[in-house]
Amino acid sequence: MVLMAMDVLAGANRVEEVQHVTPERFENEIVPAYRPVVLRDFVADWPAVAASSHGPRATADYIRRFDGGRPAKVFAASPHVAGRFFYSDDHSGYNFRNAQVMLPLLLDALVAEAGNPKAPSLYAGSASAPDNYPGWAEANPLPFALPDATPRLWIGNASRASTHYDGSHNIAAVVAGARRFALFPPDQTANLYVGPLENTIAGQPTSMVDIEAPDLDRYPRFAEAMETMVVAELEPGDALFIPAFWWHDVKASGPLNVLVNYWWGQPEVSPFGALMHAVLAVRDLPPAERAAVRSWFDHYVFDEGASHVADHLTASARGVLGPPSPQRTRSIRGFLKRMLDDG
Repeated sequence: MVLMAMDVLAGANRVEEVQHVTPERFENEIVPAYRPVVLRDFVADWPAVAASSHGPRATADYIRRFDGGRPAKVFAASPHVAGRFFYSDDHSGYNFRNAQVMLPLLLDALVAEAGNPKAPSLYAGSASAPDNYPGWAEANPLPFALPDATPRLWIGNASRASTHYDGSHNIAAVVAGARRFALFPPDQTANLYVGPLENTIAGQPTSMVDIEAPDLDRYPRFAEAMETMVVAELEPGDALFIPAFWWHDVKASGPLNVLVNYWWGQPEVSPFGALMHAVLAVRDLPPAERAAVRSWFDHYVFDEGASHVADHLTASARGVLGPPSPQRTRSIRGFLKRMLDDG
């Protein structure tokens, strides 16, 4: 049974919305709640948003002011994929090509194809503003600062990024075009039928389910994920807070759409590496041994008191079980490297 987009999305709950959010409320209420929140009109006063109200050419002309002279990594796909950048049918490759394109050429192509209903799909993403669009951050600042967050621009025409997660908190602000986000909490991983972990489309593992036409015969547990899905519709000037590890599917519409996102709070060491190591070292053990190792993980990592499991030792003897520090990080990295190098 294949459902259509109207069946999947029409009944979904909407993401909570707030306006005029203060830095204090954002830090003390929104982030700790660990739920997506629409920040309506969050960047409505940006000059970039004002330029977008005059159409694709005005948007392109505004962006062109900040051209840093570096090529953009562009995904390009034929019209028949309808903007859904994804795997090839046999999952061995992809349905798009990569190219390095100078920004003026990309903008010219997007403007030229603006009236073409069968335009090829073009998308340049995750370009750091300081490196690629010098002056952008100063001209279009967030209402309040985020620690260690670098603005990154995403420019293209109609496209879809299949359901994926990010390992850090994210604010995604729409400059031009419209964006639809469909989000799932982290505990839905088993119901999303995640694709290859090491062969990814753009860095993070991706759900294999097309949320606009989910095949419930092939992916039956996705019906459970649908019950938890929340949807946000964003216009220029709006933003969305996405907590770390929340799954999200992103649909961009319009002949020239622009989004700026800010990731922050990235762990010093990615938990994804620990997962890969656990697949190698733990997953295929006999059941009884795997259960034994699970007890280790609970005790040393997941239990509420995990940070105090070495309190019975003197401070100098706690080693890698002590509190976070640069020295502890170096020690653990060295230990893991020696372990992996020794086979």
